[in-house]
Amino acid sequence: MKLPEILHNISHTLTGRHARAIIVGGSVRDHFLGLPIKDYDIEVYGLSSMESLEEILSHFGSVNLVGKSFGVLKFSHAGEEYDFSLPRREQKVGEGHRGFDVRVDGSMSFEEASRRRDFTINAIGYEIEADRFLDPFGGREDIRKGVIRHIDDRTFVEDPLRVYRAVQFGGRFGYKLAESTKVLCRQMVDSGMLESLPKERIFVEWKKLLLKSRKPSIGFEMMKELGVLRYFPELEALIGLAQDPRYHPEGDVWTHTMMCLDVMADQMAKCREQGAEMEERQKLKYLFAILCHDLGKATTTTFDDDGRIRAIGHEEAGVELTGTLMYRLTNAHDFIEGILPLVAHHLKPSQLYRANAGNKAIRKLALKVNIEELVLVARADFLGRTTPEALSGEYKAGEWLLERARELKVECKPMDNLLQGRDLITLGLKPSEQFKVILNEVYELQLSDRLTTKDEAIAYVRERFIAL
Repeated sequence: MKLPEILHNISHTLTGRHARAIIVGGSVRDHFLGLPIKDYDIEVYGLSSMESLEEILSHFGSVNLVGKSFGVLKFSHAGEEYDFSLPRREQKVGEGHRGFDVRVDGSMSFEEASRRRDFTINAIGYEIEADRFLDPFGGREDIRKGVIRHIDDRTFVEDPLRVYRAVQFGGRFGYKLAESTKVLCRQMVDSGMLESLPKERIFVEWKKLLLKSRKPSIGFEMMKELGVLRYFPELEALIGLAQDPRYHPEGDVWTHTMMCLDVMADQMAKCREQGAEMEERQKLKYLFAILCHDLGKATTTTFDDDGRIRAIGHEEAGVELTGTLMYRLTNAHDFIEGILPLVAHHLKPSQLYRANAGNKAIRKLALKVNIEELVLVARADFLGRTTPEALSGEYKAGEWLLERARELKVECKPMDNLLQGRDLITLGLKPSEQFKVILNEVYELQLSDRLTTKDEAIAYVRERFIAL
């Protein structure tokens, strides 16, 4: 396993103190998965105290003691940070993820210390000085088989978040749950253990599932199978909800939503491969928008006497349901507010295309939503089905709208006002409530191309409001 040189130097010094440095956790797992390694966690065996570890590390770089009470030291060297810890014993003494009594114990064996970890794939170690892998629970075999398997029944249930971790690992790696792990997770869900989890911790696991999975639907299907969706009734209501087969031959709303989610994740991956990496927050906005885009169908779907299935107004109805779902996950108000317009207007690109809409309609849409963002969400909605048009991979409505919006210079923002309040003052008008009336009237004329230059706007104001 290839490591930064500094870790070899520290390991050599620890060996001289009759101690062992072992790389643990996700970095070892990702080594076997062939994934890039971003963080290294090192457990040190054979030292009697955190102070001894702190003293050794201080010779190589700076040590942050912020996690010392939990047996973790943040070590920095050459701009990189590493987590060093001693093996620890944990005893459940209270509710929640903080309800543990933690004591470090450098005399523990690697197998004993690793038993407190969640899954076998996360319990593989790499002993630096001996250049060997330690795998007491068969993690490498589970990686080979593509299986998420818990280690210990007793310790696993002490943190209900591990159900969500199972889901996000399954989604990220395309793995299946071992039957014993599936049974245990279901028992945890059925007993209500997940109700004690803070939304902040749940949101972290959802973010990992959405951002790190090529097919996030795998994780959401696991949530469905384990009964986790009972905590998210807005999503659960989509299961089995019929749609018009002419437009959705793929099946119910849940199936369509999962297909759309995977299309969106694929679009994000292609952007990254093409060198157009988006910020994490922006990617999350798109992914949550497509996850929520059809929530409104749960309350608007009707069945006509002729068998036709409709969901008229589902996009508007979905706005409130999206807010309800999102606030159950996070209190990030601005983030949630950015998602809502994408849900409310996700049908607009196709509607405007079919109507061959004029400039005014497109400019009005730009007042409500970022058109570039909207087209990305609408494209995932269009391609996330099995119609012949969707299977072609081409979204003509979106391309048409983007081209028109770019010509009008409103693809990312609304049309600029030709006039501002200061222009009205220059014309001799005194600031008043009438300013808003005048500027709104001028802007409305701009939208329909009846005023196209500042000079035309000024002339209109002179004639309409000053010459009276």
